[in-house]
Amino acid sequence: MNFVWKRAVAIAQKEVYHIIRDPFTIALSIGLPIFMVIVFGFAIEFNVKNIHLAVYDADKTQTSRGLIDTFGKSAYFIIDDVSSPEVAEQSIMRDRDRAALIIPGGFQKELFAGRISPVQLLLDGSDNSTVAPILSYLASIQKIAAKRLADFDPAQNIDIKTRFLFNSELNSRWFVIPGLMVAIMSILSVLLTALTVAQEWENGSMELLLSTPAEPLEIIVGKLVPYAILGLGSVIFVYAVSRLLFCVPFRGNLFVFGFGSVLFLVTYLAQGLLISIVTRSQHIAMQFAMLTGLLPAQLLSGFIFPIESMPTFFRYFTMILPARWFMVISRESYLKGSTFFDLWIPFLALVVLGWTMIFLATRKFKRDLEL
Repeated sequence: MNFVWKRAVAIAQKEVYHIIRDPFTIALSIGLPIFMVIVFGFAIEFNVKNIHLAVYDADKTQTSRGLIDTFGKSAYFIIDDVSSPEVAEQSIMRDRDRAALIIPGGFQKELFAGRISPVQLLLDGSDNSTVAPILSYLASIQKIAAKRLADFDPAQNIDIKTRFLFNSELNSRWFVIPGLMVAIMSILSVLLTALTVAQEWENGSMELLLSTPAEPLEIIVGKLVPYAILGLGSVIFVYAVSRLLFCVPFRGNLFVFGFGSVLFLVTYLAQGLLISIVTRSQHIAMQFAMLTGLLPAQLLSGFIFPIESMPTFFRYFTMILPARWFMVISRESYLKGSTFFDLWIPFLALVVLGWTMIFLATRKFKRDLEL
Protein backbone atom coordinates (compact mmCIF):
# COMPACT_ATOMS: atom_id res chain seq x y z
CA MET A 1 0.00 0.00 0.00
CA ASN A 2 1.33 3.45 -0.92
CA PHE A 3 2.06 6.17 1.58
CA VAL A 4 -1.02 8.39 2.04
CA TRP A 5 -0.42 11.78 3.61
CA LYS A 6 -4.06 12.08 4.66
CA ARG A 7 -3.73 9.15 7.03
CA ALA A 8 -0.38 10.43 8.38
CA VAL A 9 -1.95 13.84 9.02
CA ALA A 10 -4.88 12.23 10.84
CA ILE A 11 -2.46 10.40 13.15
CA ALA A 12 -0.51 13.62 13.64
CA GLN A 13 -3.72 15.45 14.61
CA LYS A 14 -4.49 12.72 17.13
CA GLU A 15 -1.02 13.15 18.60
CA VAL A 16 -1.47 16.93 18.77
CA TYR A 17 -4.68 16.48 20.79
CA HIS A 18 -2.83 14.11 23.09
CA ILE A 19 -0.06 16.71 23.62
CA ILE A 20 -2.59 19.50 24.28
CA ARG A 21 -4.34 17.36 26.90
CA ASP A 22 -1.00 16.65 28.58
CA PRO A 23 0.47 19.90 30.00
CA PHE A 24 3.38 17.92 31.43
CA THR A 25 4.65 17.11 27.93
CA ILE A 26 4.56 20.77 26.90
CA ALA A 27 6.27 21.87 30.13
CA LEU A 28 8.89 19.15 29.70
CA SER A 29 9.68 20.04 26.10
CA ILE A 30 9.72 23.83 26.51
CA GLY A 31 10.43 24.62 30.15
CA LEU A 32 13.03 21.96 30.94
CA PRO A 33 15.51 22.90 28.16
CA ILE A 34 15.34 26.58 29.05
CA PHE A 35 15.77 25.86 32.76
CA MET A 36 18.71 23.50 32.17
CA VAL A 37 20.48 25.86 29.77
CA ILE A 38 20.20 28.73 32.24
CA VAL A 39 21.38 26.65 35.23
CA PHE A 40 24.20 24.79 33.51
CA GLY A 41 25.11 27.76 31.36
CA PHE A 42 26.04 29.68 34.50
CA ALA A 43 27.41 26.64 36.36
CA ILE A 44 29.73 25.13 33.73
CA GLU A 45 32.98 27.06 33.42
CA PHE A 46 35.96 25.55 31.60
CA ASN A 47 38.23 28.43 32.57
CA VAL A 48 39.54 27.43 36.00
CA LYS A 49 39.45 30.36 38.42
CA ASN A 50 39.63 31.03 42.16
CA ILE A 51 42.43 28.49 42.66
CA HIS A 52 43.50 28.51 46.30
CA LEU A 53 47.29 28.87 46.41
CA ALA A 54 49.19 28.28 49.66
CA VAL A 55 52.25 30.57 49.79
CA TYR A 56 55.31 30.23 52.01
CA ASP A 57 57.70 33.17 51.68
CA ALA A 58 61.03 32.47 53.39
CA ASP A 59 62.70 35.46 51.72
CA LYS A 60 60.24 38.16 52.86
CA THR A 61 61.70 40.81 50.57
CA GLN A 62 60.13 43.32 48.24
CA THR A 63 60.96 41.07 45.29
CA SER A 64 59.36 37.96 46.80
CA ARG A 65 56.27 39.97 47.72
CA GLY A 66 56.19 41.24 44.15
CA LEU A 67 56.16 37.65 42.85
CA ILE A 68 53.30 36.76 45.20
CA ASP A 69 51.45 39.87 44.09
CA THR A 70 51.83 38.80 40.46
CA PHE A 71 50.00 35.55 41.26
CA GLY A 72 47.34 37.35 43.29
CA LYS A 73 46.60 39.95 40.62
CA SER A 74 46.25 37.35 37.85
CA ALA A 75 42.53 36.86 38.78
CA TYR A 76 43.08 33.10 38.81
CA PHE A 77 44.58 32.56 42.28
CA ILE A 78 43.47 33.23 45.85
CA ILE A 79 46.52 33.61 48.09
CA ASP A 80 46.63 31.75 51.42
CA ASP A 81 49.74 32.55 53.49
CA VAL A 82 51.20 29.62 55.47
CA SER A 83 53.95 29.37 58.07
CA SER A 84 56.12 26.59 56.58
CA PRO A 85 56.55 24.31 53.53
CA GLU A 86 55.16 21.43 55.58
CA VAL A 87 51.99 23.36 56.33
CA ALA A 88 51.68 24.23 52.64
CA GLU A 89 51.88 20.55 51.68
CA GLN A 90 49.39 19.61 54.39
CA SER A 91 46.93 22.22 53.10
CA ILE A 92 46.98 20.48 49.70
CA MET A 93 46.52 17.05 51.28
CA ARG A 94 43.50 18.33 53.22
CA ASP A 95 41.98 19.98 50.10
CA ARG A 96 42.21 23.50 51.51
CA ASP A 97 44.47 24.52 48.62
CA ARG A 98 45.02 23.22 45.09
CA ALA A 99 48.64 24.36 44.81
CA ALA A 100 51.47 25.74 46.92
CA LEU A 101 54.19 28.27 46.12
CA ILE A 102 57.44 27.89 48.09
CA ILE A 103 59.86 30.87 47.90
CA PRO A 104 63.24 30.05 49.47
CA GLY A 105 65.43 32.43 51.40
CA GLY A 106 67.90 34.39 49.29
CA PHE A 107 65.44 34.68 46.40
CA GLN A 108 66.04 38.42 45.88
CA LYS A 109 69.81 38.12 46.40
CA GLU A 110 70.18 35.41 43.76
CA LEU A 111 67.96 37.27 41.32
CA PHE A 112 69.86 40.56 41.61
CA ALA A 113 73.16 38.71 41.26
CA GLY A 114 72.03 37.54 37.84
CA ARG A 115 71.78 33.91 38.84
CA ILE A 116 68.84 31.53 38.57
CA SER A 117 66.52 31.95 41.55
CA PRO A 118 64.50 28.72 41.92
CA VAL A 119 60.95 28.75 43.24
CA GLN A 120 58.94 25.57 43.90
CA LEU A 121 55.32 25.09 42.89
CA LEU A 122 53.47 22.09 44.35
CA LEU A 123 50.35 20.90 42.50
CA ASP A 124 47.54 18.55 43.49
CA GLY A 125 48.07 15.80 40.90
CA SER A 126 44.90 13.99 41.95
CA ASP A 127 42.80 16.69 40.23
CA ASN A 128 43.75 16.74 36.56
CA SER A 129 41.09 19.34 35.83
CA THR A 130 43.20 22.03 37.52
CA VAL A 131 46.76 20.89 36.78
CA ALA A 132 46.77 21.73 33.07
CA PRO A 133 45.19 25.20 33.51
CA ILE A 134 47.61 26.07 36.34
CA LEU A 135 50.59 25.10 34.20
CA SER A 136 49.27 27.23 31.33
CA TYR A 137 48.78 30.19 33.68
CA LEU A 138 52.26 29.65 35.10
CA ALA A 139 54.00 30.31 31.78
CA SER A 140 52.35 33.74 31.45
CA ILE A 141 52.88 34.64 35.12
CA GLN A 142 56.54 33.67 34.93
CA LYS A 143 57.09 35.97 31.97
CA ILE A 144 55.24 38.87 33.62
CA ALA A 145 57.14 38.38 36.87
CA ALA A 146 60.54 38.31 35.12
CA LYS A 147 59.80 41.62 33.44
CA ARG A 148 58.30 43.25 36.53
CA LEU A 149 60.79 42.08 39.16
CA ALA A 150 64.07 41.98 37.25
CA ASP A 151 63.12 44.79 34.88
CA PHE A 152 64.02 42.89 31.72
CA ASP A 153 62.35 40.86 29.00
CA PRO A 154 63.38 37.20 28.85
CA ALA A 155 65.55 36.51 25.83
CA GLN A 156 63.52 35.28 22.90
CA ASN A 157 64.88 34.08 19.59
CA ILE A 158 61.37 33.42 18.29
CA ASP A 159 58.57 35.84 18.99
CA ILE A 160 55.23 34.04 18.69
CA LYS A 161 52.22 36.33 18.80
CA THR A 162 48.93 34.57 19.50
CA ARG A 163 45.54 35.65 18.19
CA PHE A 164 42.40 33.65 18.96
CA LEU A 165 39.93 33.36 16.10
CA PHE A 166 36.13 33.17 16.55
CA ASN A 167 36.38 33.54 20.36
CA SER A 168 38.98 36.21 21.02
CA GLU A 169 38.40 36.32 24.79
CA LEU A 170 38.22 32.51 25.14
CA ASN A 171 34.82 32.94 26.78
CA SER A 172 33.91 29.39 27.82
CA ARG A 173 30.16 30.16 27.74
CA TRP A 174 30.40 30.82 24.00
CA PHE A 175 31.72 27.27 23.71
CA VAL A 176 29.48 25.65 26.33
CA ILE A 177 26.00 27.00 25.45
CA PRO A 178 25.80 25.72 21.82
CA GLY A 179 27.02 22.31 22.99
CA LEU A 180 24.72 22.30 26.01
CA MET A 181 21.76 22.83 23.71
CA VAL A 182 22.70 19.66 21.83
CA ALA A 183 23.15 17.57 24.98
CA ILE A 184 19.82 18.68 26.46
CA MET A 185 17.78 18.28 23.27
CA SER A 186 19.27 14.81 22.72
CA ILE A 187 17.85 13.26 25.84
CA LEU A 188 14.64 15.29 25.70
CA SER A 189 13.84 14.20 22.13
CA VAL A 190 14.42 10.52 22.90
CA LEU A 191 12.28 10.72 26.04
CA LEU A 192 9.35 12.45 24.35
CA THR A 193 8.68 9.68 21.84
CA ALA A 194 10.04 6.77 23.90
CA LEU A 195 7.36 7.34 26.51
CA THR A 196 4.43 8.21 24.26
CA VAL A 197 4.20 4.92 22.30
CA ALA A 198 5.04 2.84 25.36
CA GLN A 199 2.17 4.58 27.16
CA GLU A 200 -0.19 3.60 24.35
CA TRP A 201 0.94 -0.01 24.64
CA GLU A 202 0.29 0.04 28.38
CA ASN A 203 -3.09 1.76 27.99
CA GLY A 204 -4.21 -0.61 25.22
CA SER A 205 -4.79 2.14 22.65
CA MET A 206 -1.98 0.89 20.41
CA GLU A 207 -4.04 -2.15 19.40
CA LEU A 208 -6.70 0.24 18.07
CA LEU A 209 -4.07 2.14 16.09
CA LEU A 210 -2.67 -1.08 14.62
CA SER A 211 -6.17 -2.14 13.55
CA THR A 212 -6.55 0.95 11.33
CA PRO A 213 -5.62 0.81 7.61
CA ALA A 214 -2.66 3.12 8.24
CA GLU A 215 0.72 1.88 7.04
CA PRO A 216 3.64 1.65 9.51
CA LEU A 217 5.48 4.53 7.84
CA GLU A 218 2.33 6.67 8.03
CA ILE A 219 2.09 5.93 11.77
CA ILE A 220 5.77 6.76 12.30
CA VAL A 221 5.57 10.03 10.36
CA GLY A 222 2.29 10.97 12.03
CA LYS A 223 3.81 10.52 15.46
CA LEU A 224 7.12 12.20 14.61
CA VAL A 225 5.86 15.46 13.10
CA PRO A 226 4.08 16.96 16.17
CA TYR A 227 7.03 16.24 18.44
CA ALA A 228 9.48 17.54 15.86
CA ILE A 229 7.56 20.83 15.78
CA LEU A 230 7.47 20.90 19.58
CA GLY A 231 11.21 20.20 19.73
CA LEU A 232 11.93 22.90 17.18
CA GLY A 233 10.00 25.33 19.36
CA SER A 234 12.28 24.34 22.26
CA VAL A 235 15.34 25.01 20.10
CA ILE A 236 14.00 28.47 19.25
CA PHE A 237 13.46 29.32 22.92
CA VAL A 238 16.91 28.03 23.88
CA TYR A 239 18.43 30.01 20.99
CA ALA A 240 16.73 33.15 22.32
CA VAL A 241 18.11 32.49 25.82
CA SER A 242 21.62 31.96 24.45
CA ARG A 243 21.51 35.25 22.55
CA LEU A 244 19.69 37.47 25.04
CA LEU A 245 20.86 36.14 28.41
CA PHE A 246 24.34 34.80 27.65
CA CYS A 247 25.09 37.11 24.70
CA VAL A 248 26.55 34.25 22.66
CA PRO A 249 27.18 35.51 19.11
CA PHE A 250 25.52 33.77 16.16
CA ARG A 251 27.54 34.23 12.99
CA GLY A 252 25.93 31.56 10.83
CA ASN A 253 22.80 31.23 8.73
CA LEU A 254 19.58 30.63 10.65
CA PHE A 255 18.16 28.51 7.85
CA VAL A 256 21.20 26.22 7.89
CA PHE A 257 21.04 25.94 11.67
CA GLY A 258 17.28 25.35 11.59
CA PHE A 259 17.56 22.63 8.95
CA GLY A 260 20.26 20.92 11.00
CA SER A 261 18.03 21.17 14.09
CA VAL A 262 15.14 19.47 12.27
CA LEU A 263 17.34 16.60 11.06
CA PHE A 264 18.79 16.20 14.53
CA LEU A 265 15.39 16.19 16.24
CA VAL A 266 13.82 13.77 13.76
CA THR A 267 16.73 11.34 14.21
CA TYR A 268 16.46 11.28 18.00
CA LEU A 269 12.66 11.25 17.94
CA ALA A 270 12.77 8.23 15.62
CA GLN A 271 15.26 6.60 17.98
CA GLY A 272 12.83 7.17 20.83
CA LEU A 273 10.01 5.63 18.79
CA LEU A 274 12.14 2.59 18.05
CA ILE A 275 12.92 2.17 21.74
CA SER A 276 9.25 2.52 22.62
CA ILE A 277 8.12 0.04 19.97
CA VAL A 278 10.65 -2.55 21.09
CA THR A 279 10.20 -2.22 24.86
CA ARG A 280 6.43 -1.48 25.10
CA SER A 281 7.01 -0.33 28.69
CA GLN A 282 7.46 3.24 29.91
CA HIS A 283 9.81 2.17 32.69
CA ILE A 284 12.11 0.18 30.41
CA ALA A 285 11.80 2.77 27.63
CA MET A 286 12.97 5.53 29.97
CA GLN A 287 15.99 3.47 31.02
CA PHE A 288 16.97 2.80 27.41
CA ALA A 289 16.38 6.44 26.50
CA MET A 290 18.67 7.64 29.28
CA LEU A 291 21.30 5.06 28.37
CA THR A 292 21.33 5.82 24.62
CA GLY A 293 20.52 9.53 24.78
CA LEU A 294 21.99 11.12 27.89
CA LEU A 295 25.40 9.50 28.37
CA PRO A 296 26.54 9.42 24.71
CA ALA A 297 25.38 13.02 24.15
CA GLN A 298 27.39 14.22 27.14
CA LEU A 299 30.50 12.05 27.02
CA LEU A 300 30.99 10.98 23.39
CA SER A 301 29.64 13.88 21.34
CA GLY A 302 32.57 16.24 21.80
CA PHE A 303 30.62 18.38 24.26
CA ILE A 304 33.19 17.97 27.05
CA PHE A 305 35.98 15.75 25.67
CA PRO A 306 37.49 16.37 22.21
CA ILE A 307 36.76 13.47 19.87
CA GLU A 308 40.26 13.78 18.39
CA SER A 309 41.73 12.84 21.79
CA MET A 310 39.69 9.63 22.12
CA PRO A 311 41.06 6.16 21.31
CA THR A 312 40.68 5.08 17.69
CA PHE A 313 37.71 2.77 18.35
CA PHE A 314 35.66 5.50 20.05
CA ARG A 315 36.51 8.07 17.39
CA TYR A 316 34.79 5.78 14.87
CA PHE A 317 32.05 4.77 17.30
CA THR A 318 30.96 8.39 17.74
CA MET A 319 30.07 8.49 14.04
CA ILE A 320 26.80 6.65 14.79
CA LEU A 321 25.78 9.28 17.35
CA PRO A 322 23.58 12.08 15.95
CA ALA A 323 24.68 14.39 18.79
CA ARG A 324 28.29 14.24 17.57
CA TRP A 325 27.32 15.66 14.17
CA PHE A 326 24.86 18.28 15.39
CA MET A 327 27.48 19.41 17.93
CA VAL A 328 29.64 20.42 14.97
CA ILE A 329 26.74 22.18 13.23
CA SER A 330 25.71 24.05 16.38
CA ARG A 331 29.14 25.31 17.45
CA GLU A 332 30.31 26.21 13.97
CA SER A 333 27.02 27.99 13.19
CA TYR A 334 27.29 30.04 16.36
CA LEU A 335 30.98 30.91 16.38
CA LYS A 336 32.41 30.35 12.90
CA GLY A 337 29.46 31.20 10.69
CA SER A 338 29.98 28.04 8.62
CA THR A 339 27.82 27.54 5.54
CA PHE A 340 25.92 24.47 4.39
CA PHE A 341 28.79 23.53 2.08
CA ASP A 342 31.24 23.73 5.01
CA LEU A 343 29.01 21.37 7.00
CA TRP A 344 27.93 18.93 4.30
CA ILE A 345 29.49 15.95 6.07
CA PRO A 346 27.54 16.44 9.37
CA PHE A 347 24.36 17.07 7.37
CA LEU A 348 24.86 13.90 5.31
CA ALA A 349 25.54 11.90 8.48
CA LEU A 350 22.31 13.16 10.10
CA VAL A 351 20.30 12.30 6.98
CA VAL A 352 21.71 8.76 6.93
CA LEU A 353 21.21 8.23 10.67
CA GLY A 354 17.69 9.70 10.61
CA TRP A 355 16.61 7.55 7.70
CA THR A 356 18.11 4.46 9.36
CA MET A 357 16.17 5.08 12.58
CA ILE A 358 12.90 5.65 10.69
CA PHE A 359 13.49 2.51 8.63
CA LEU A 360 14.16 0.36 11.69
CA ALA A 361 11.11 1.74 13.53
CA THR A 362 8.94 1.14 10.44
CA ARG A 363 10.16 -2.44 10.04
CA LYS A 364 9.43 -3.19 13.69
CA PHE A 365 5.95 -1.71 13.37
CA LYS A 366 5.34 -3.77 10.24
CA ARG A 367 6.22 -6.99 12.06
CA ASP A 368 3.78 -6.01 14.83
CA LEU A 369 1.03 -5.52 12.24
CA GLU A 370 1.71 -8.93 10.72
CA LEU A 371 1.41 -10.76 14.08
